[in-house]
Amino acid sequence: MSIATVMVVGAGQMGSGIVQVAASSGKSVLWQDVSAVALEKGLQHIAHNLDRSMAKGRLSGSEKTAILERIEVTPSLDQADRAQLVIEAVTEHMPVKQAIFRELDAVCPPETILATNTSSLPITEIAAATGRTGQVIGMHFMNPVPVMPLVEIIRGLDTSQAVFEAVEQVARELGKTPVEVQDFPGFVSNRVLMPMINEAIFTVYEGVASPEAVDTVMKLGMRHPMGPLELADLIGLDTCLAIMEILHEGFKDSKYRPCPLLRKYVKAGRLGRKSGQGFYRYSE
Repeated sequence: MSIATVMVVGAGQMGSGIVQVAASSGKSVLWQDVSAVALEKGLQHIAHNLDRSMAKGRLSGSEKTAILERIEVTPSLDQADRAQLVIEAVTEHMPVKQAIFRELDAVCPPETILATNTSSLPITEIAAATGRTGQVIGMHFMNPVPVMPLVEIIRGLDTSQAVFEAVEQVARELGKTPVEVQDFPGFVSNRVLMPMINEAIFTVYEGVASPEAVDTVMKLGMRHPMGPLELADLIGLDTCLAIMEILHEGFKDSKYRPCPLLRKYVKAGRLGRKSGQGFYRYSE
């Protein structure tokens, strides 16, 4: 299957990154979000990223213009029938995703592939909201999307081999390295990463060390490029909590119990970089 046009649903950090890499790879991109403000902000963010690439000599002015011209924004999912592949990248909340997939299923031709960028929710359950379970698949991009080379590709129970191969090829066309993983809570990336972040939060909660000390140990002692608490702030503490809750519910194992301090910070609105404060304070 040749995929020339991609629709991305969601104008958050992940959606913006997916749009940028898709347009940069030469694909026509439809970008949908119910918020015109979010779409405009997303376009500005992409333009800023492209300006940085120009400043480093990696991109010309004409190439930047061409990339931006390949992006078309829309507030409606009705335009999804123009795309061969739709990638959903909205909040990690199953009812929201299922509602979007039901609407996409009604709008798109039967051959359209419907992908979700979920980082932890079951692909099979999302697919069950449609009448095309064989056309639904997981494409879990890493954050920040323009920089990170990995895409986890996750089959649902009924995902066809043809769909898997088409999405694997698209990932390569986007300059990414696709890795197949199975449909288990958290897949591989977050099943390994989030318990580490959660344990780092426990060390702060229990008074073992300060956030700065925990991050320094992991950076200097384990050669991590970013400390786990810095990373949690970048991801968003609300997202970290949501993933831990999915792992805890999915496996029924106490080792995935979210740290009480993580819950407290989220309830207090300390969500990390996006709110200006998490384990660290951030200025605009």
